[in-house]
Amino acid sequence: MRDTLAVNLLGFSLLAALATTVLAADEPPAVTQPEPAPAPAKTQPKLTYIPPLRGAPVTRVGGASRGQTTEALVLSVLAPEHTGLTSSAQPVLYWYVSKAVRDPVEFTLNDPKADSPLLETPLKGPFGPGIHSLRLSDYQLQPGIDYQWFVTLAPAAEQRARDIIAGGTIRRTQPPPLLERRLQGADRRRLPALYAEQGFWYDAIAALSQSIDSNPGDKTLREQRADLLEQVGLTAAAAYDRHAAGP
Repeated sequence: MRDTLAVNLLGFSLLAALATTVLAADEPPAVTQPEPAPAPAKTQPKLTYIPPLRGAPVTRVGGASRGQTTEALVLSVLAPEHTGLTSSAQPVLYWYVSKAVRDPVEFTLNDPKADSPLLETPLKGPFGPGIHSLRLSDYQLQPGIDYQWFVTLAPAAEQRARDIIAGGTIRRTQPPPLLERRLQGADRRRLPALYAEQGFWYDAIAALSQSIDSNPGDKTLREQRADLLEQVGLTAAAAYDRHAAGP
């Protein structure tokens, strides 16, 4: 009796195992769900500078050394060829030098109707090749005046005829109501485009450069600034930004 019961139990176990194997074989293979595609990166707005006055007279000057055996040093202010606009009484101004300089560098601010410079101040160096900033903290621009500003490299204090000078003009003006409305609550990365399309060159360059300072590894920001510089003929400074952005 016990032998018969054991045989029956063994047969039942084998049948159960066989049924489980058949059921498992009938189950469809597991389907691996594809991972969701990453969200596309946000594209930055194209910057287009629209000058406030077409055909305005050229006021920008650029400087370069005259070395015969070495590559010339290029000194530029980041200004349009004509008078550029700002909405700020104390804007941040930018300039470019193609080589490292240890010689004295000076900043000058002129009112064309004044007999002497409004400001003459040395800039603390040395300066490496690239784009540099200076804040107009010791003077407030008055609306409606076309100020002249210069960056001067003085390689020989006793021979000022050898000075390398770059300069531009700047006018403070009130933003139009449309621009003021658009600026309210605008994303920080949108500011340069808003300023540029309304002709506020210095505000556009300052907003973009401050974003670069906060995000030095952001290639898109440097490419944007290079585009803006090329639009006003500042090709050497634009080439520096494109090189810094990398491949």
